[in-house]
Amino acid sequence: MSSLLAGKVVGITGASSGIGRAIALSFAQEGAIVALADIETEPKEGGAPTLDLVRDAGGTARFDRVDVSQWADIDRWISDVVRSYGRLDVMVNNAATFSGTGLVDTSAEQWETVMGVNMTGMFYGCKRAVQQMLTQEPRAEARGRIINLGSQQGIVTSPRDTAYGVSKAGAIYISRQIAVDYAKDLIICNTISPGKVVTGKPGLPMDPALMENARRRTPWPRLGTPQDIANTAVFLASDRATFMTGANLVVDGGWLAG
Repeated sequence: MSSLLAGKVVGITGASSGIGRAIALSFAQEGAIVALADIETEPKEGGAPTLDLVRDAGGTARFDRVDVSQWADIDRWISDVVRSYGRLDVMVNNAATFSGTGLVDTSAEQWETVMGVNMTGMFYGCKRAVQQMLTQEPRAEARGRIINLGSQQGIVTSPRDTAYGVSKAGAIYISRQIAVDYAKDLIICNTISPGKVVTGKPGLPMDPALMENARRRTPWPRLGTPQDIANTAVFLASDRATFMTGANLVVDGGWLAG
């Protein structure tokens, strides 16, 4: 194990699958104590649960079943983490879902589900993290760090998924607002906006037409992997990224540069 995040207590939502899973494993490899939150334990792409992989590798982790759209779940989870480990150094708001529908085909129920997880869940995660971080003594100049997962589809259009795109635009905004409002309190908040990342999850993300469009639009000679995003998250969680707050790091293989 490395030590870039040694001893940092990190909360990660949506940690069972995809990008959240890669972030959790990478953080643990760097010495962090990882508090995993998800509504299910089994990875959508298959394989052993994230908790098992972290512990088998000698890391320290816990798993809590959390519905991020419910304040009571977020509040209970973070309170338990702080009781167990003493503080919360980093909060990663990664949990997300999608409807796979355009504007006219999106029902009110689909809209509310996507917004409940992607936007309300992020709001709750940010709010509870800031509440805790304000009570903590600074470490290496920061009381705490928040990393929110946006998307390139919160910057450009989100084909066939209006609700998802709107929610990811909101993720970028809320990060900037928190960064400005709480800079004086030494709380750092940034966004990571991935391009097309191949997670192995079934369904719309693997749609052949969308995959072909992504390959055609991405200048780099491959699409993204969850590890690409995890590497960026490790940097933002570390003490090497302090005079950086309110930033939106686009990790998309050059898509938006084209």
